[in-house]
Amino acid sequence: MRLSLSTLDRLPAAVARPDHDRFSLDSGIVHLGIGAFHRGHQAVMTDRLLGRDPRWGIVGVSLRSTDTRDALVPQDGLYTVSAVDGSGAERRVIGAHTAFMVTPEDPAAVPRRLADPKVRIVSSTVTEKGYSHDPATGALNEDDPDVRHDLGDLDRPRSTVGTLVSGLKLRRAAGLKPFTVLACDNLPANGRTLRGLVLRFAELVDRDLAAWIRDEVRFPSTMVDRIVPATTDADRDAVAAAIGLEDAWPIVTEPFCQWVIEDTFTLDRPAWEESGAEFVADVAPYELMKLRLLNGTHSTLAYLGYLTGRATVSEAMEEAGLARLVEEMMFTEIGPTLPALPGFDLDGYRRSLLARYRNPALKHRTWQIAMDGSQKLPQRLLGTIRDRLAAGQPIDRLALGVAAWMRYVTGIDESGAAIDVRDPLAGRLRAIADAAGLDAARLAPALVAVREVFGDDLPADPRFTTAVEAALGRILALGARGAIERTLTEARS
Repeated sequence: MRLSLSTLDRLPAAVARPDHDRFSLDSGIVHLGIGAFHRGHQAVMTDRLLGRDPRWGIVGVSLRSTDTRDALVPQDGLYTVSAVDGSGAERRVIGAHTAFMVTPEDPAAVPRRLADPKVRIVSSTVTEKGYSHDPATGALNEDDPDVRHDLGDLDRPRSTVGTLVSGLKLRRAAGLKPFTVLACDNLPANGRTLRGLVLRFAELVDRDLAAWIRDEVRFPSTMVDRIVPATTDADRDAVAAAIGLEDAWPIVTEPFCQWVIEDTFTLDRPAWEESGAEFVADVAPYELMKLRLLNGTHSTLAYLGYLTGRATVSEAMEEAGLARLVEEMMFTEIGPTLPALPGFDLDGYRRSLLARYRNPALKHRTWQIAMDGSQKLPQRLLGTIRDRLAAGQPIDRLALGVAAWMRYVTGIDESGAAIDVRDPLAGRLRAIADAAGLDAARLAPALVAVREVFGDDLPADPRFTTAVEAALGRILALGARGAIERTLTEARS
């Protein structure tokens, strides 16, 4: 029997369930990108409020795939979130979504929904690549095929930025106040970055519209933190056994959940602080801390862990050398680049990250984290590297993380097996690797020259290019494990 409103009464008493009537909810939020992270983070924190304030139901929009909609509609939008660690699992059924939309099925329908006066917030988790921008500069990629399409047919948008501008255009024409745009992806200054992308797109469409957006629309920055792996069939089986019902798309995550939000909204907002969110005047220090400490080390774990044959993060942390490398990165290379956060226990946060990485119940695949590295590296590792170089400090461990990405995107692992590289630049990166071969002196400079990733400054800095080439040379000569040990030894000498 499948999870649905009609089967909620069959759930075991230990499984928490929605305390609101789904049919009484208004749809105050439209969320772009209904992947696992949104459903395991923002939707959970919103669901906890709906019994007291039913105005904030969520319309989930997929810009590409029908999969999530098709899985959840037969379940009345319900799904299970399991927060797991070594001590067990806490399960909750989430019922925050009032409807689901799939952009390709009716591209004009989503902007019309954004123009509904009840919608006051449009949020997004579309991953770094979903913003159609140059990750090295933060500028709109005006050659992106979806952006080009939307500039010519704004009534039927495909891109995230085009969808937002189309919806805002309809609201302005109707004389409505605009919604708040709430970015929840791992972009530096994500609110300010998305604001710049939206304004540039709007300027290309209508300067008056752009001026209205500039004056009227708020784009709060946020910091989100929860590890939410992709759901596996084993997860589905475990959840079904625990709740006694079939759930086509449950979420398995960790107990830890953090959301820091800049408190500037165009209209009103949910009382997310009652669910544990923190509203602050400036998100930047929290965001930088998380991007560098968590995301930077997570990517390093993913590439080196994959190369050492470790399928999950917790397995990668069983590599003693890799665990030491990540810990030393946090405390020795990343930590000194972070601003002070009065009252915040930074050392405790770093220790908690290491414990979270070791969570054996969380099967977060290194391959999944390794996706879209050309979009992630500028935010996760290269900003830290730039700050270290500016201060005249060494970058040995950070350079090894970059070099591991270079080895990974060759598409061939250390045993000669193919790597399924998922990246917007995958074809180009593979062509560069094939031309250079497994020769660090050729491969490293060729990949560093990809300006979309490294910009114009790092390829011209011999301290960076020399360190990365040396790190890649170690990986190619010694394998990932040998390179880790050599790097640890040399960094301490």
